[in-house]
Amino acid sequence: MLRHVAAGIDGSPAGLAAAHWAAREALRRGTALRLVHAWEWQPRPAPTVPADVSQRSWAEDMLAQVSDSMRAAHSGLQIITHPVADAPVEALLAAAAEADLLVLGSHGISGVAGFLTGSVSQRVVARSPRPVVLVRAGECTADEHFSAVDGISPDEIPETPYRDVVLGLDTDRPCDELIEFAFDAARRRAAPLRVVHVFSGPSPYAAIDRLAPENDPGLRAEHERVVVVTLRPWREKFPAVAVTETVTEGRAAGELIHASAGAALLVVGRRVRETRLGTHLGPVAHAVLHHVPCPVAVVPHA
Repeated sequence: MLRHVAAGIDGSPAGLAAAHWAAREALRRGTALRLVHAWEWQPRPAPTVPADVSQRSWAEDMLAQVSDSMRAAHSGLQIITHPVADAPVEALLAAAAEADLLVLGSHGISGVAGFLTGSVSQRVVARSPRPVVLVRAGECTADEHFSAVDGISPDEIPETPYRDVVLGLDTDRPCDELIEFAFDAARRRAAPLRVVHVFSGPSPYAAIDRLAPENDPGLRAEHERVVVVTLRPWREKFPAVAVTETVTEGRAAGELIHASAGAALLVVGRRVRETRLGTHLGPVAHAVLHHVPCPVAVVPHA
């Protein structure tokens, strides 16, 4: 199949934002854009489906409208539409397996100041064999770039620099797929890459009268050394990418949420593992998906 970036759309503003982000990513990668909409026949269609229109016709019309919008906004982009009569999770997982990456929308902000990540999106992210990017409703081209001089839109000045790409790095389980995805994303944008590694502080139960390993003054230096060693081959492979490293003590989710403020993209990993309850995201990925305002890429790895 033709190489492509896939976007799951559902007729919502978040789905439209995801489609536009996926279109820009497809242009950066030189691939096609595949718009995927899954629908299941329901005895009571959703309120968005007109009473005099079949669910299939509504799905096909919606895809056609979004496709026309993408062509108008992204000149030269090859677009494929793919309506699927199947359960949304299964349809999107199948689409992800055939794509370079899958892009989904996230709906607004909840009453506790977190973003609403629907059950379909969460289940797809937790099970996808390929990277998935979650995009917030309202995300646009300007959000990926630094502010242009005199308030001119980045759409008018394409060379306006991109904001940073941020990578959350766990040196206990460094993963080639995750690191390469982040370096490649930064390279395609000619953007700086900020690598954030967070290590745990001293245990509150550590004995006061002896030096616990976590209290060793050389602990931070050792973590910094491991980060440098881990990134060295990737710096050599991507010499054009400007990289900065931040090594800090704390909680990984909180530090990544803070570090991603004003970023173009946050990249985190998801370990592929099965439990008695099935696949799951892990606490760090779960937290950033609900609280980071910029697009978040979740990269599966062993």
